[in-house]
Amino acid sequence: MKCIDKYIKIILCGVLCSSLFIGCSSSESNLSTYENKQYEKTVYKADGIAKKLCVTSKEEIPYKSVNTDATLSAAGLFSLHDKKVVYGKNIYQKIYPASTTKILTALVALKYGNLDDVVTVSKTATTFPPVASLCGIKAGDKVTLRELLYGLLIPSGNDAAVAIAEHISGNVENFAKLMNKEAYDIGATHTHFVNPHGLHDDNHYTTAYDLYLIFNQCIQYDEFIKIVSETKHDMSVVSKDGTTRTLPLETTNLYGLDKAEKPEHMNIIGGKTGNTGEAKRCLVLLSENEQGDSYVSIVMGAETKSLVYENMNKMLNAVSE
Repeated sequence: MKCIDKYIKIILCGVLCSSLFIGCSSSESNLSTYENKQYEKTVYKADGIAKKLCVTSKEEIPYKSVNTDATLSAAGLFSLHDKKVVYGKNIYQKIYPASTTKILTALVALKYGNLDDVVTVSKTATTFPPVASLCGIKAGDKVTLRELLYGLLIPSGNDAAVAIAEHISGNVENFAKLMNKEAYDIGATHTHFVNPHGLHDDNHYTTAYDLYLIFNQCIQYDEFIKIVSETKHDMSVVSKDGTTRTLPLETTNLYGLDKAEKPEHMNIIGGKTGNTGEAKRCLVLLSENEQGDSYVSIVMGAETKSLVYENMNKMLNAVSE
């Protein structure tokens, strides 16, 4: 297989074992307490695994002349059509995800929720500082789960994230447990989240490879692709007094706003941004070349917005040459 070394570490979980795969470069002594409890440390031959996923045991994977910025926390390029890790930089290194967390929030909502459910927004869901990324819902608002996903993924609304969490699991703590279960079940065993939005917590972390696994699950849902490919959306909300209002949403993805130079010969479908002081600038992206071959590309920990897109273009331009 193109993207496999002789052995990799994967998790085994009951009847799901045939679909739970992960490469791992961390030693057992470096695993957190959470990981030591959750990670099943069995080494398997990789034959057959790459039929479904891009798999490698290498943390650094060079590709052509790609030279991503040295200051990045991690970066990766994953070919979905031939199941190959094309490029990797620190792909198993523990990193903070910022709002790319919301990819897993969306996955849990899509798996466990009914998109037509009407959610009543709590005061807790709207209690954020003014500088926080919000979609604009208010306590007492009624909004469908589908519309909350737009508010979550397009403007990266932290308020939408909490409203979704409370609807699915009753509270943020229980939802975070469900997030971690879902991550574990798909092989993202080096992920541990404590909230649905990605505001910083030292115990809230992931890896670039785990983000690929999570994003790869999300894009199995047509509704997810539809939402992340939108640049703008008018979110319909029923206010506490019964009147309907519209919240205009705009993507945080500069590719979608034509504010970043796009890679050549590639169609940018959509993705999810992230930004905190600790995580810096992040982007997880789905794109396809002129032949219709799909790629997931990830840039984590860029110092500036421009560096996110410059490094994303380095990877995508190389693969489209």
